[in-house]
Amino acid sequence: MKTSNQLLKRSFKNIFLLSLLLLLFSCENLEVETPDHLLTGELLFQDPNAVEAAMVGIYASLRTKVLLTGDHQGLSNLLGNYTDEMDYYSPFGLPEEQFYKNTLAGNDPFVAELWNGAYNQIYAANAILEGVTDSPYFSTEEQRVFKGEALFIRGLVHFYMLNLFGDIPYITTTNYLENKSAPRQATEEVYALIIADLLQAQALLPETDSSGEHVRPTASTATALLARIQLYNENWEEAELYASQVIDSNGWEPNVENVFLKTSASTLWQFSPDDSNKNTLEAQTFIVLAAPPFTLAMSNTLAMAFEPADLRKEHWVGEVTDGTNIWYFPYKYKLGFGASSSEEYSIVFRMAEQYLIRAEARARMGDIAGAQADINKIRIRAGLGNTTATSESELLTAILQERRVELFTEHGHRFFDLKRTNQLDEALGPIKPGWNTTDRLLPIPEKELLVNPNLQPQNPGY
Repeated sequence: MKTSNQLLKRSFKNIFLLSLLLLLFSCENLEVETPDHLLTGELLFQDPNAVEAAMVGIYASLRTKVLLTGDHQGLSNLLGNYTDEMDYYSPFGLPEEQFYKNTLAGNDPFVAELWNGAYNQIYAANAILEGVTDSPYFSTEEQRVFKGEALFIRGLVHFYMLNLFGDIPYITTTNYLENKSAPRQATEEVYALIIADLLQAQALLPETDSSGEHVRPTASTATALLARIQLYNENWEEAELYASQVIDSNGWEPNVENVFLKTSASTLWQFSPDDSNKNTLEAQTFIVLAAPPFTLAMSNTLAMAFEPADLRKEHWVGEVTDGTNIWYFPYKYKLGFGASSSEEYSIVFRMAEQYLIRAEARARMGDIAGAQADINKIRIRAGLGNTTATSESELLTAILQERRVELFTEHGHRFFDLKRTNQLDEALGPIKPGWNTTDRLLPIPEKELLVNPNLQPQNPGY
């Protein structure tokens, strides 16, 4: 017999979850009719199809809104402009303008959108976790997959928020009263919670994506993020271990021209477009069609960072000219507006990063030959010779260079690499007006500080 408080709590939760499902259906234009029985809260989580639709909605939100989206509000673009990857030309106040000019403030609307959009995605993942856990109407396998995916998303989004904003609240519930006053938690504590979620996800997720298109996270996807986290935390043995697990369980695309096709053998996880005739938002954001560029272009420093004969420069960098000057642009994704079929998906995790993680971990542990072998895996595909680096110091420099020309404009790798290796000031100080060490963190949105005083104090420098 449920108490009145238990019934009230269940009612509020069901209303929230129903609202979530309806929001995801409407926002992403999913052609799914809301079943009649979803209109009554107690029956909300009886239908796996409804939860599946909500999960698809979360992926669509990641693809089209903030953090991992390829549009102007995503980290690929924002942090590309914040560092030395992109130059900004637009007169129209696009989201990346203040990032490029290094004039971010606590009232910046696009920083607020990053914060709110990310936590909305976390809330959605928590709603799936609570709904599936409380419902007796799912098979063991259905519960495993839904919980694994939701835990992975929760850990993933918190990972990016931690590295953007520093100490943050780790949100694990849909309870509004708890969340509205949640305090910031120390970086070490947040990382521990992320790792705990990812280890659970790793155990719950399947080994392969049944669709064959790498559009749903698998155990390897969770392991790939664990490898990155251990690298960031300088736990070299764990980083090597996790990266090796991913490398040993997945394929490799030997042709640089095919790396960003939806069928690439090196892809671990990617977002499919919302229509069979569409491709990626990255192509729409980064491709420059005419000279001079109207909104964005690749920085000359990045364009000149490639070695002669590097196939990545040939195939992943485009150029336009007005007859006198040349401008470059990221051209990893080539199919923009007007494509007649879907050939490219937005890649979130791919194998090259895992080889570079393992190379760095091995170099740090003195395994020179192993680090060289992993770097050479990347270089040979790019049409280059084996690395000439023979010491730990030389290898670490070579690895950072390979990461720069391999992972450019992919969800902020350049910013995070400079930050974790304490090279932000050296790299950006000379080119960004008013650059300070405190710019390694974004400001907490002022409205959030007013609503929740437990988020105080504001990050230094803002």
